[in-house]
Amino acid sequence: MLIRAAVTALAAVVGFGLWLGARLNEHWGIYAVVPQVVFMLLAVWGLAGEQRRRWEERRARGVRMSLEKIDALHHRAFDLAVRDLMRRDGFEAERVDGAHDDVCDVRGVDADGRIWVVQCMHKRDGWGGKAIGVEILQRLNGTAQTAHGAQFAVIITNGRFTLPAVERGETYGIHLIDRGRLDLWAAEGRPLWKLLEGVKPARRLPGQRRRRRVVRACRGRGSSTRRRASRRSSGRRGRRSPSGWRRGRGRCAGRRATRSWTAR
Repeated sequence: MLIRAAVTALAAVVGFGLWLGARLNEHWGIYAVVPQVVFMLLAVWGLAGEQRRRWEERRARGVRMSLEKIDALHHRAFDLAVRDLMRRDGFEAERVDGAHDDVCDVRGVDADGRIWVVQCMHKRDGWGGKAIGVEILQRLNGTAQTAHGAQFAVIITNGRFTLPAVERGETYGIHLIDRGRLDLWAAEGRPLWKLLEGVKPARRLPGQRRRRRVVRACRGRGSSTRRRASRRSSGRRGRRSPSGWRRGRGRCAGRRATRSWTAR
């Protein structure tokens, strides 16, 4: 049975090759087009590889910080250091300031538009200080997706984590960077995604960042539009506005419809 299956598969492949050759002989012009297409694809692939290589060289010459300098920082300066390291790796990163930051110290967006929420935990005593427990992981797990819409949640510290925190991080899908990984990231210059398990780098380069399009819809001229406008102007549902509403001419091609208010 195996021999029969192999002979059948070989016959099918040979038959398909003969049929394809006959079809190509009928359309002989394809022999001139195929090499050009292959050459263009190879050129584009080589150019993309050269651009990524040059960007990696510039990234490798970026910000570097030793653990001794990090230990001497203030906790706010540690947030700024994490922000600068993320910018080195191609993120659009900003420090989230304020008391109601929803457990997010630094918010970053990579070239593919993925949102990263980073909680920074600075320890004065470094590895010898108190280990970080599961409480911060529970708080971050409750706000990363709901409050920030993040695809990745990361906790970075110059200290260490407890064993229950490490296990809970695997359960929640929260990435933990302790003192050892921080040394690889800040001092040796490894990119952030190489320190995290199961995270692929962005396919685009920072110069090829995806831009979101804002779609604006135009409303019709029906009576429901006038009723909605009257309710907004009065501040109560179901109550007519003392002033009338007249809509001017508008276009849907990226422009908002002009509106004018006139006394009745």
